[in-house]
Amino acid sequence: MVQMRSHQELAALHAAAPSFVPSIPVTSLPYIAFILLASAFLSAFYFTTLPKRSLTPTEVTVALLASLEVGFGVVALFNAVGVYV
Repeated sequence: MVQMRSHQELAALHAAAPSFVPSIPVTSLPYIAFILLASAFLSAFYFTTLPKRSLTPTEVTVALLASLEVGFGVVALFNAVGVYV
């Protein structure tokens, strides 16, 4: 059986726990967001300048990289403005 702890025990455990410290400084998040989103924009511009032909492995690699940059850039931007996702 699972033993339930009392509220006082849990409150004491919570008070004794160390506070959360992010591995990336919060002050650097706007710069990280700008760099990631700007490089994703440049990667998207790369696709508009290509001649229309079949997909090559290079294009797929650039597309995957741009997708990751946009994903992490948007999360960094949200965190920079105070929306912690």
